[in-house]
Amino acid sequence: MRRLLALTLCLFTGHALAANPVFDVHVHLRDGETSLQQYRDDVRAAGLQLSGIGVMWFGGPHQARQGDLDKIRAGNDRVIALATKHPDVLPIATVHPYDGDAALAELARVAAAGVKVLKIHAHTQGFDVSDPRVETLARRAGDLGVTVLMDNANILPGDSEKLFNLVVRVPKTKFILAHIGGLNFRFWNILALARTADGFGFENLYFDISATVLVVADSPVEEEFLWTLRNVGLDHVLLGSDYPQIGLDVTAKALDRLDLSDEEKAKIRSGNAMTLFGR
Repeated sequence: MRRLLALTLCLFTGHALAANPVFDVHVHLRDGETSLQQYRDDVRAAGLQLSGIGVMWFGGPHQARQGDLDKIRAGNDRVIALATKHPDVLPIATVHPYDGDAALAELARVAAAGVKVLKIHAHTQGFDVSDPRVETLARRAGDLGVTVLMDNANILPGDSEKLFNLVVRVPKTKFILAHIGGLNFRFWNILALARTADGFGFENLYFDISATVLVVADSPVEEEFLWTLRNVGLDHVLLGSDYPQIGLDVTAKALDRLDLSDEEKAKIRSGNAMTLFGR
């Protein structure tokens, strides 16, 4: 009887997930079409449907290093071409902030080609979030209608605080902070207090819960995590897998286990991303 009940629950969960499409905002495809096909095969095997895929060519051993302009342009062109061929792919480009005017020129070039998201990663690319060149790049992205995606796994003390200050200084640019601070997610409850001050609405700030959701689901801190999601605003929470390090299937299942309403889960699973990216 227990086995039958477990099987029934698994089937029900699988049908529920399949009936609710997912917009995965955090996907690393290192080998273009080959990686995309493998990703789709994995998603299909999990019984999931996609409403969109935020795709980047960099990550892991493939990074946008300072001064490596030809490699950066070529990588950005590959992901733009992938999106041209696959309408559900949202291309995510990158630059290195320390490349200065060359980085700004590449940002303008990819924006003109239809790119709506720029990803930069302080630790893997080796830059300081508080460097003025980062603010200049983020400000220009906002002028071009490009959202800035940045890592927020809180690898080192002070990471979240630096990101907070950047968002405050560049209010006209939309930001997505990946991993919502990792297990330092509690920091972002400061937004509930910050919003009590005039001019601090933080409507430009979004979070993806990739990786972190796996750790907190069914954990002793799940209630605190949900409290944080509500304080940052459930309309500003997105779902990402961080593929290939983590699959979308386990990520979607972790979200489904959180004590949220079906409507709230639907927003995080796809609705918020569709609204943010105008899809």
